Amino acid sequence: MSSGVCRRLLRAAGSSPAASPAGGSRSRSRVPSPSLCCSLRAGRGFEPRRGLSAPGGRGTVNVFNREMKMRQKNWAASLQDGHQYDYLRDEVGSRVADRVYDIARTFPLALDIGSGKSHIAEHLSKDVVERLVLTDVSEKTLRQTRRSEIPTCRVLADEEFLPFKENTFDLVVSSLSLHWINDLPGALRQIHNALKPDGVFIGAMVGGETLYELRCSLQLAETEREGGFSPRVSPYTAVTDLGNLLGRAGFSMLTVDIDDVQVHYPGITEVMTDLQGMGESNCAWNRRSLLHRDSILAAAAIYKEMYGSEDGSVPATFEILYMIGWKPHESQAKPAKRGSASVSFEDLSKISQPTNTDKS
Repeated sequence: MSSGVCRRLLRAAGSSPAASPAGGSRSRSRVPSPSLCCSLRAGRGFEPRRGLSAPGGRGTVNVFNREMKMRQKNWAASLQDGHQYDYLRDEVGSRVADRVYDIARTFPLALDIGSGKSHIAEHLSKDVVERLVLTDVSEKTLRQTRRSEIPTCRVLADEEFLPFKENTFDLVVSSLSLHWINDLPGALRQIHNALKPDGVFIGAMVGGETLYELRCSLQLAETEREGGFSPRVSPYTAVTDLGNLLGRAGFSMLTVDIDDVQVHYPGITEVMTDLQGMGESNCAWNRRSLLHRDSILAAAAIYKEMYGSEDGSVPATFEILYMIGWKPHESQAKPAKRGSASVSFEDLSKISQPTNTDKS
């Protein structure tokens, strides 16, 4: 996909990063390599620090430090053996792709939000998606996107500030990215706006019961050794809230389902090491960076005692929430008007009653 096509997908520019003051954030004022086919100057969403939340910011309650999340993902992408930590993203990406295949149509233009190394695109074919735009907050991750038969364009963008025009995409997908969003309702509204009428959004995000084994073990250990605990695992969205959030964003014909993915590790240290390698470490503002050695040893013992398997391994459960929502269109099926039913529930209850056919 040419850079000219990419630029037409973006909003008209506001002020450019080049006009930012000298004291601006270095991490957001960098211009990526031309291989990232869209210039930072092309969209308003790339102004310095605008895409990165800070405590006390306007409009929403900021739970996550987005700048730290960007640094975590860049660090994970710089690991020489980083591919060995992609197993969860690959698995969930394939399941999102399966849901795309379930829709019997071809999508001329699709958007992957928080694409990472294109964990969804590698499972799709150009017969289903003709062109694809990949976005991520991490420049180093975008540089490692895997090859796909689908023509793609890479755009450095924060998921909280999508720089695309309204009614642009036929399909929007996202896998394991939206659970780090501060303003999830606002992000869903942006996705809704970017879709064309009758376009579909298919996403997967981590749910509230994720890593409950790790969370419980750390809390018990810190309470025992330090007299209290601090949040070590980030807060996640509950499945009971997801449908309501999609509806408030304007989506129709909603589908929400849950999938538990359980991975077994030798111990708690391997769990935490793999989370760090995935770029999934806690980035909440209220986190406490220091974890005492005594607390780690106690948590490891509790983990094995409460959740350990017979073979000595410990499980880590990832609750994955899948969501599908459509942007309304007049061609879509609509519920019948209230009072238009021709059969009452009272009549339906008589169907199961046996009929006496014995004339004698």
